[in-house]
Amino acid sequence: MTNNKKAKMNPTKKILFAMLIGLLVGIALHYLVPAGDFKQNILVDGVFFLFGQGFIRLLQMLVVPLVFFSIGTGVMQMRDISQFGRVAVRTLLLYFFTTAIAIAIALFISKLFKPGIGMDLAQASNSANSGADVAPPTLIETLVNIIPKNPIESLANGDMLQVIFWAFMTGIVVGRFATELKLLEDFMEVGNTFMMKVTSMVMKAAPVGVFALIARTFTDIGLGIVGPLLTFLGSVLGSMVILILLAYLPLIAISSKSSPSHFLKKIFPVYTFAFSSASSNATIPLTLSACDSLGVPREISSFTIPLGATINMNGTAIYQGCAVIFIANAFGIDLTFGDLVTVILTAVLSSVGTAGVPGSGMIMLSMVLSSVGLPVEGVSLIMSVERIVDMFRTALNVTGDVVATFISANMEKLIDKARYLSDEKPMMEEVDF
Repeated sequence: MTNNKKAKMNPTKKILFAMLIGLLVGIALHYLVPAGDFKQNILVDGVFFLFGQGFIRLLQMLVVPLVFFSIGTGVMQMRDISQFGRVAVRTLLLYFFTTAIAIAIALFISKLFKPGIGMDLAQASNSANSGADVAPPTLIETLVNIIPKNPIESLANGDMLQVIFWAFMTGIVVGRFATELKLLEDFMEVGNTFMMKVTSMVMKAAPVGVFALIARTFTDIGLGIVGPLLTFLGSVLGSMVILILLAYLPLIAISSKSSPSHFLKKIFPVYTFAFSSASSNATIPLTLSACDSLGVPREISSFTIPLGATINMNGTAIYQGCAVIFIANAFGIDLTFGDLVTVILTAVLSSVGTAGVPGSGMIMLSMVLSSVGLPVEGVSLIMSVERIVDMFRTALNVTGDVVATFISANMEKLIDKARYLSDEKPMMEEVDF
């Protein structure tokens, strides 16, 4: 029995192996099987779609009840609401601060590498205002919309900010009147335990789902990323690496007073899964488990992580900054310093309330393009690499959520140091696939 357990592949390695096999299968199908061929259609739109999207749907199924019960029980069990408030405000400020830094880095790197130069699409620039009707929500509207008109409707529709608000209110009331509301308190605790068990079961399907998602992606696009698109992709990835090196790692080292290598080791499974799923919301269960292994109290992470999946879009901000410069260069449009400032402000504000699901970055990008008069149809120029960029930016988005949560909890001296320094892994590592 012991030998069999030792022989079993590490769950994270299973995910990486599934990604590699999916990549190879996808490329083979793209180049060896004619597009539109019956066999390819059966695999891409049949098998791969079924298992890939089926797995994503399973994860999305978990998000709303998991967030509600996690936040509700976390707040319900808290003794110092004021301490929680300080952590929440600090985390929120970190989200906005790092998002602004991310897009500033992207604009600088893109100005340096000049993606899109030479594409000569200036003749299409006469439609620069075609997307002017797309406008980001104002800050006041966003704040008002956090309060649900109907909590049941918000739960049903998956409006994450409203779900978070209602769960927070529920936790406060039940915690304050625990004696009178003992039945509701038990319901919240049992509900939270139930969601942990369901999450553990769903995660067993991770390797199969990841294989199907990656295989379908590369069957569609192959390796057809050349010329200016390679420069664009390089600008995005380079900006992400710079953000990690110049912002994330120093902040982790300063707040924890230790090497960030231990932190990176613990969140690697989360980064890998976020990359393959391209969905911040779908990754929430594993992200919460990673925060547990980092020693962050669940009453903190159950609030900041779902909030981050909704408003903290560092990877998406980098993508937008690089895409704006790429599209401006492709259409021969010069952006002023004021335009660049507008891009930063619009990207940060429009990130609030954007869905943490695959493709949502395209909606945000159209808003940003409109804000500086760039043709919205320029989005089509980067559609061929959208899926690949989407995976990288989602992974960075989720990493940023964990970094901000860890730093905020550390500054409040809430980190369980023994648990952080242990070899404990996120839930995916513990699941026997």
